Parts: sequence; structure tokens; C-alpha cells
Amino acid sequence: MAAAAADAGRGGVSLCLASAGSVKALSLAAFTLVWTHSIEKVDWQEDWRVTPSGLQLVQARVKGTGAGMEPPPEARLVDGWFQWTPNSAPMQEVVLGNSGAAGEWRLCAGGKCRTLSDILGHPIGADVTTMSVCDR
Repeated sequence: MAAAAADAGRGGVSLCLASAGSVKALSLAAFTLVWTHSIEKVDWQEDWRVTPSGLQLVQARVKGTGAGMEPPPEARLVDGWFQWTPNSAPMQEVVLGNSGAAGEWRLCAGGKCRTLSDILGHPIGADVTTMSVCDR
């Protein structure tokens, strides 16, 4: 989350969130996406950068292991979190599902975390949310 806070507001790109007919633009260059695993009930965190080429996943962390959430072999245990640097190309969009079984996705930037429902201004429920770089 420190990287997200340090880069917030730089770079001239914005993150767009779209869900159930609502679109919200957030002026930030980096953020951390946080959620709780529905079965294991532990947190998962991902640090993202918003770039002109798309959304870039720069680091992932999970607080434990279990059902469908095994960290990759290169993950290292640091302060109780398995963390690793994914090797993936920037993505044009990321679609977030919501099962309702584990609470809501949270987006953190500038030292504050908010649920997607709070950011979009209405309950997300089971609707998907699409993250992308806003059109200029």
C-alpha cells in the first residue's frame, strides 16, 4: 500500500471503475486492491499501477494459504505475508466479481481504504466491477 500512496496523483492517468451503469474516475497513478478470501477468510492484496498502456500488477500478497489461493513458488514470507512480483503484461481491463460470501473489494490509495460500493456511491451487490484506464 505504501507504493500506492507514494504514487497517488502522479502520471496524468486515471483509474475508471464501472459497475451497474455507474462509472467513477479516480485521479491516481497507483493503488492497492484488497479482498478477503471467501473460504479461508484471510486477506489478499495486490498493488497496481495505472499506466498509459493499461493496468499493471506490480506485487501480490496473501496472508495465508489454502483453497485456491496458493502463492506461486517464487513467493517469499515477509512479516506474515507471502509476497511475490507477478510477471504479467499491462491489462486493458480487470473484471472483479463479487460472490457476497466474503465482503467487498476494497481499494486503497493515499493511506485510506474504501469499498467499491462507497466509491461508486451505491451498493455493488453481486454486480461485477470493471477497472480500466480512463479514456483521455
